Amino acid sequence: MTEQKTLSSQAWLELLLLGLIWGASFMTIRIALDEVSVLSSVVHRVGWAAIALWVIVWLRGLKIPTNPMVWFAFIGMGILNNVLPFSLMAWGQLHIESGLTSILNAVTAIFGVLVAALFFADERLTAMRLLGVGLGFAGVVSVIGPGALTGFDLRSTAQIAVLAGTLSYAFAGAWGRWRLGGLSPVVAAAGMLTASLVIMLPLTLLREGNIDLPTTPRGMLAIAYYALIATAGAYLLYYRVLARAGAGNLMLVTLIIPPIAIALGAWVLNEALNPNAYLGFGLLALGLMVINFSGRRRNITGAST
Repeated sequence: MTEQKTLSSQAWLELLLLGLIWGASFMTIRIALDEVSVLSSVVHRVGWAAIALWVIVWLRGLKIPTNPMVWFAFIGMGILNNVLPFSLMAWGQLHIESGLTSILNAVTAIFGVLVAALFFADERLTAMRLLGVGLGFAGVVSVIGPGALTGFDLRSTAQIAVLAGTLSYAFAGAWGRWRLGGLSPVVAAAGMLTASLVIMLPLTLLREGNIDLPTTPRGMLAIAYYALIATAGAYLLYYRVLARAGAGNLMLVTLIIPPIAIALGAWVLNEALNPNAYLGFGLLALGLMVINFSGRRRNITGAST
C-alpha cells in the first residue's frame, strides 16, 4: 500500500512554474512559425534542446548508453514524443489559436489513461476512470464543435492533427515505461531528442531543401525559449516535480497550462476563443480531476479494481 504524496509549498511553486513555462511555449511556437516552416521549427526545437541536455549530462558525469537496443528505444521515443506530436501540433497552430491548441493538448492525459490500460495490467480502467475519460471526450466534442463531426474544413483538420499529437504523446508514455526504465531521466531525454534530430534533419532537408533560420530578434527569442526553456529546461523541471509530487499530482500541470496559454495568446497574439472552447476545457478539467481522484483512492486503499 502506497500513500499519495502531499504537495509541499516548494512542490506547488515548481508545479506552477512548469505550467507557466509550458503555457508560454504555445505562444512562442506560433511566433516562430511566422518566420520558419513547421519542419524547421521542430528541427530547432529538438536540436538546441539536445545540445543543452548533453552539456548537462557531461557536467554531471553521467554515463552515455552504448547498448544498441537503448538507442533503438530512443528512436521509438523520439518518434512518438517529439517527431510526430511536435510536427502535428506546429502545423495545427498555423490554423487554430495557440490557446485552443493548449486546451486540446490536455487530452494527452485522457488518452494516457486509455493507452496505459491497454498495455499495463496495473492500469486497468475503473468506473471512476471511465467517467473521467467520458467527461474528457465530451470536452473534446465541445471544443471542436459538433459541426466538425459532420463536415471537415481546414480548421477542423488542424484540431484533429493536434489531437493526433496528443495520442502520440500517450503512446510515448507507454513506450518510455516499457523500454526506458532505469535510465537517468536526463540521459533518456537527451537520447530521445538526439534521435529526433537524426530523423528530422534529413527529412526536412529532403522535403524543403534547407533549414529555415529566424529573420528577426523576436523569432530568435521565440525559438530560444521553446527549445532551451520549454523543452530542455522543462524536462529537467518535470522530473524534479515528478520526484517531489508524484505522478498523480503532476497531472495538475495539465490544468495550469491552458489558462496561461489562453491569456498570453489574447495579450500577445490578439487571439479570441469561441465560448465552446471554455466549456470544453471545463469538462476536460473535470474529467482530469475525476481521474486524479480515482488515482488517489486507489493509492490510499490499495485497491486495483
